[in-house]
Amino acid sequence: MKRLGIFLGLTFFLTWALEFALMANGGLVNSYSIFVLSAVMLMPAISVVATRLITKEGFKDFGLKPNLKGNVRYYLIAWFGPALLIALGALIYFLLFPGQFDPTMSQKASLYAAQGVSLPEGTLFTIFITQLALGIFLSPLLNIITTSGEEIGWRGYLLPKLMEMYSPRVSIVISGIIWGLWHAPIIAMGHNYGTGYPTAPWGGILAMVVFCVVVGAFFSYLAIKTKSFLPAAIAHGSLNGMAGIAVFFTLGTPSPFIGPLPVGIIGGFGLIVAGVFCFVWVDRKNTAVKP
Repeated sequence: MKRLGIFLGLTFFLTWALEFALMANGGLVNSYSIFVLSAVMLMPAISVVATRLITKEGFKDFGLKPNLKGNVRYYLIAWFGPALLIALGALIYFLLFPGQFDPTMSQKASLYAAQGVSLPEGTLFTIFITQLALGIFLSPLLNIITTSGEEIGWRGYLLPKLMEMYSPRVSIVISGIIWGLWHAPIIAMGHNYGTGYPTAPWGGILAMVVFCVVVGAFFSYLAIKTKSFLPAAIAHGSLNGMAGIAVFFTLGTPSPFIGPLPVGIIGGFGLIVAGVFCFVWVDRKNTAVKP
């Protein structure tokens, strides 16, 4: 419990210090915000290393071993699953709200034009296909450093420490809540949900906590089954790479709490189903993942 307290204290202090400094200097419109947000994703991993050094825990079973034997299917799910689930959620959203579906991508083209970018005919579709291909096939690898920065902490250290005290299901819920609250400052700045909704920022923070519990169940299932944080980092990279793909076909300004992006309840339908499935099935073999 002492190690867990040190880890969480360091993670929240380092992360929130950077994010509150960003908040005091313009927030997400600051030109350096992308670098700050990338840096904070590394704070959980840095905190794990610091905790292991402070408590003399050592680095045995750190979780870098992929344990591929018998687990290739989990890595395939991690690589391609989030993309398919995000696409499913967007499809359901546009079927329910066809008036917000923009097959010509005219609104996206207008955004480019507003930035002074004139695109020849057919170029926008090429951009979409390129981003789609990158999201599906390369984003898990391209994002692996920053997502490992998070997953070494959440699924590689926090989750197994909790599983020494609680069942896998309880551990998933607790770790998901912590993961969601960790995002609180950037949600308050408008990340994912904006700032103009009636319950801001608390409604967005609550929605992020729910999202992290659901998605965390999916990531945790992969980590528990493989006894490694690596497939969770891969799935996290896929999620980040594909999260905004539906914007190409979105008309108007839909509520981010609904969709079509995966942080909405309909846009995230596929992830919700996967998270619930993983939450139900994870306890069938009550085995703990070692970091």
